[in-house]
Amino acid sequence: MSNALVLNATYEPLCVVASRRAVVLILTGKAVAIESTNQELHSERMSLKVPIVVRLTKYVRVPYRAAVPLTRRAVFARDGGRCVYCKAPATSIDHVQPRSRGGQHVWENVVSCCRRCNHAKADRAITELGWRMPRQPKAPTGIAWRVLGSGRMDPQWRPYLDDAEVDDWAADDFEQATA
Repeated sequence: MSNALVLNATYEPLCVVASRRAVVLILTGKAVAIESTNQELHSERMSLKVPIVVRLTKYVRVPYRAAVPLTRRAVFARDGGRCVYCKAPATSIDHVQPRSRGGQHVWENVVSCCRRCNHAKADRAITELGWRMPRQPKAPTGIAWRVLGSGRMDPQWRPYLDDAEVDDWAADDFEQATA
């Protein structure tokens, strides 16, 4: 089975769950299916299409962290699964200002990188190599990053995520880079 996007009663993205969990939410009356696949689950008395997007029937107030956690998967998602230096599929992360030279492990200093560029850069600054980045890395913000940061995105979820937050997202590139 696949995964399903869970929306709050107000259509705000909450999280991603296994389709099996989404089916349980529907059967217990806690959620309704918004989008489904063509696959069906059958029981003795009923059949149900496998949900891709579900909406909770009651509003849930969830206290979230203000900042998006810095993970390898989230960095790949932010950078579209591509090396920021050469646009090849990313396989690792790189500290723009090397940690050996006082660089921090923060969103503004971490980018996705291919193995070749990471090895060539080593512990040098990009200015020493004459390299440039198309844009400065920054911490992602917004509700959609609860989903995008997990790295599991179905293209059918896109209408339920804020386009301004998803504009740099390249689902196909990311899936290929992390496969």
